[in-house]
Amino acid sequence: MKILNIIGHPNKNSFNHAIHNTVFDFGRTAKDISVINLDLYEEDFDPIMRQEETEKNKQLVLEYQDLIDEADVIVITSPVWWFRLTPMIEGFFDKVLTPGFAYKFRPITKEYGIPIPLLKNKKVITFLTHGAPALPVYTIYLNSVKLRLVMGVYSFCFGWFKQKVVQFWSVPFVSQNERMVYLEKIKTVMRQTYSKVKRNL
Repeated sequence: MKILNIIGHPNKNSFNHAIHNTVFDFGRTAKDISVINLDLYEEDFDPIMRQEETEKNKQLVLEYQDLIDEADVIVITSPVWWFRLTPMIEGFFDKVLTPGFAYKFRPITKEYGIPIPLLKNKKVITFLTHGAPALPVYTIYLNSVKLRLVMGVYSFCFGWFKQKVVQFWSVPFVSQNERMVYLEKIKTVMRQTYSKVKRNL
């Protein structure tokens, strides 16, 4: 199983990086698991849409698309900032998950089409950290961060049944013991994913 392990957080000492490292360490648990780490800050990826893209960024986008092609599982780790993922991850979506590579439209009338995912042989797992507790996110805000990801990004590119979004709540305020519980949950998710993917390889 080949895992592409993507993070878009600037602080190496953050809990997001602890999640990212936990996924990487999972790759050592079996000989048939390989993990490629992709730190978008370390890569100096430019997430801003510009009229003229730099040659460096053009090359990075092609490299990232190749890495996605080679992966069985894509893991994305990000905090939630203003009900979105970090600009690095959002820019990654904009520039890498492009029409013709990640999805295409099938015309159904002269004016309308439906999105056809081109990465439906991949599984995508997203680990999100929130500063907020779960209750207001689920009730007042209708779980809008996850909803946008699932319906507005992943269903287009990966299809409806190849995605998993795991959310961790009140991260700046929980104890270290609670954070360790969160990391154990990540290990469980990765073990379950390995079992499912291995059956289909």
